[in-house]
Amino acid sequence: MTVKGLRQFLDPEQQRAWLEGEANLRDVDAAERDESLEQRFKYADLFQKLLKRPQADEVLDILRLYAERCLPIPRQTERYYWSVSCLPGSPDRPLVRISASFMELFALHADGEGLRSRFILHLSDFTSGGSPEPEQLDTDLLESCALRPEDMSYAIWRDGKSILIAKVRGAPSIRHFIEHPHALRAIRNFNLTHMNRGRNAYQASHCYSLADAMLGD
Repeated sequence: MTVKGLRQFLDPEQQRAWLEGEANLRDVDAAERDESLEQRFKYADLFQKLLKRPQADEVLDILRLYAERCLPIPRQTERYYWSVSCLPGSPDRPLVRISASFMELFALHADGEGLRSRFILHLSDFTSGGSPEPEQLDTDLLESCALRPEDMSYAIWRDGKSILIAKVRGAPSIRHFIEHPHALRAIRNFNLTHMNRGRNAYQASHCYSLADAMLGD
């Protein structure tokens, strides 16, 4: 059987340890990034446009935090198993979007001069007993993952997958959500699911300039 996705680089035990916060995979990540100059130049102008937005500094800071906490071996898997898009031409006009396989993982949007975010998660990570049923959603737990309950809203996408769309408003609450132990595990769990499904369908929109900021290069 052909091995797909992250399983080519991390065995199930390594993935489980990272999911549970028991392992730092920095030492097993690639030392050098694989890069396409053509791809880099393709989105350079969009990156410069993003830098002129009032939210630019907060966007880059949150992306750095997301890469550090939420992507297991980001250098090894860049573009081919996850990607970041800069000002993608979607109808909802995100500032940036991180994707894997055929799925969005995370997006940041302008909210006036501030930010709002969208985290795509397994519903079962926020329900009683891991239930796939929306009626079992623990809204108190979900709201506790934001800095303030009023910064959190959500939607549920059934489509046979029971997906939770957590919408967090304001840079402080977005950072708090990423750093909250329960929310962080949920983010990691969803990301592992989709990074293990195979090659990223959004490779062509990967912005290396944004990835530079995410990965500290």
